[in-house]
Amino acid sequence: MTVRPALNMAVPAAPPLEVRDLVKHFPIRTGLLQRQTGAVRAVDGVSFSIARGTTLGLVGESGCGKSTVAKTVMKLLDPSSGQIKLAGIDITNLAPGEMWSHRRRIQTVFQDPYSSLNPRLTAGDIVGEPLSNFSIATGADKAGRVAELFKRVGLRPEMQGRYVHEFSGGQRQRLGIAKALSVNPDVIVADEPVSALDVSVQAQVLNLLIDLQDDLGLTYLFISHDLAVVRHISHHVAVMYLGQIVEMTTKQRLFSSPQHPYTEALLAAAPAPDPARRRAKRMVITGDVPSPARPPSGCRFHTRCPIADAACKTTMPALAEVSPGHHVACLKRPAMAPT
Repeated sequence: MTVRPALNMAVPAAPPLEVRDLVKHFPIRTGLLQRQTGAVRAVDGVSFSIARGTTLGLVGESGCGKSTVAKTVMKLLDPSSGQIKLAGIDITNLAPGEMWSHRRRIQTVFQDPYSSLNPRLTAGDIVGEPLSNFSIATGADKAGRVAELFKRVGLRPEMQGRYVHEFSGGQRQRLGIAKALSVNPDVIVADEPVSALDVSVQAQVLNLLIDLQDDLGLTYLFISHDLAVVRHISHHVAVMYLGQIVEMTTKQRLFSSPQHPYTEALLAAAPAPDPARRRAKRMVITGDVPSPARPPSGCRFHTRCPIADAACKTTMPALAEVSPGHHVACLKRPAMAPT
């Protein structure tokens, strides 16, 4: 009998960040005994993975659960259920002490750089603090690393002695980016990182993030309510509504051929300088987002959807693939036939 040699097949690397069926509910407690009478379903079954060196843009209205996803992925909030993996390692149920060794893998850039940076520390100490906390560098090595980080984000090294209030908004955000970069992370969660900045400064910071991604192979989870910003920086886009992802695909497909009525409405609501494009807008939604403490039955968008029917009120649609690489949660968009 001839024994064939085993094929030397490379095992594909795990995604830097993978989330499966993520749920985060906040209990509602009332009465003298503070008994739980309900829950705010902030995140209700979110799944995605991000390939190395790419950006997933997470977009939706205020209150849809975007920032809660970010905080839960960072383990700043403990998930109610689901799974979070960093490079294939399950961090979902790790205690704070166990999580410490994985903190270097995932860092964040917050929305407000002024409140997220310590006003009592100099800029150099802010950027260098993680190097000491994780025992990465000390002394001259640390000083050289901090100077290098300042240059990389477009700040002069001689600015290290200044305090946060001496920097502009864009410079503060660059400090936040330098601090996140200091520990050489694989993943950066950017939660509305440019929404507090002037438009011209927004473009500078976005281009900096893109350049850093190209140079260092970084993976971004980029959260924003601004479709123009998401279009500029993202490779893939996931649209959230009331705690759930309703559409997810490549940036090109989402902006050229949106399939979910909510996505169409978001795109129609975006400012369009061209009068012809303004006249071409069709999908319009009215009303407010329902309370996540009392989400509607069936499809959560049916109370505002102009094409909803009776089935939408009772049946919750699953996020299904309607074309290769394009996933939509809508009963009006049938899934692809299995091959």
